[in-house]
Amino acid sequence: MTRATQTDLLKPIGRLSAETGVKVPTIRFYEKIGLLPEPPRTDSDRRLYDDKATRRLGFIRHARQLGFEIEDIRALLALADEPDQPCDQANLIAERQLAAVKARIAGLEALRTELSRIQAATCAGGRVSNCRVIEALGDHDACCAPHPEPVRLPG
Repeated sequence: MTRATQTDLLKPIGRLSAETGVKVPTIRFYEKIGLLPEPPRTDSDRRLYDDKATRRLGFIRHARQLGFEIEDIRALLALADEPDQPCDQANLIAERQLAAVKARIAGLEALRTELSRIQAATCAGGRVSNCRVIEALGDHDACCAPHPEPVRLPG
């Protein structure tokens, strides 16, 4: 563990969190799994971050917003750390992510179609015992088309 010596150029974890929009526990998690290097610390053991850490955390946050998995982000960061190598691998990772997004969109469109069908079949002001929404949700075989498992959006 290194000790911080130039505190005027470094910022504490709370300020890093505020600047990047990444919560403190998430920053610590990224350090623990090696996406962020361990920062220098003060004599009182407070973490201090430089602008490079801020940019790296911004990269990670943006990649997570785009739905990239941790291992893909790890690979992209490794590529970013070696700027003279070809970017073929980065393109492959992005293509794979785009395919995953397209698959999620197709799944969401199928869910929208099914939910629209269920909702359109409802009665206006009837009783739950005759409710088409409840009936359709209770009998998966009544669905018109197969639909995927729930989509989990990155958050």
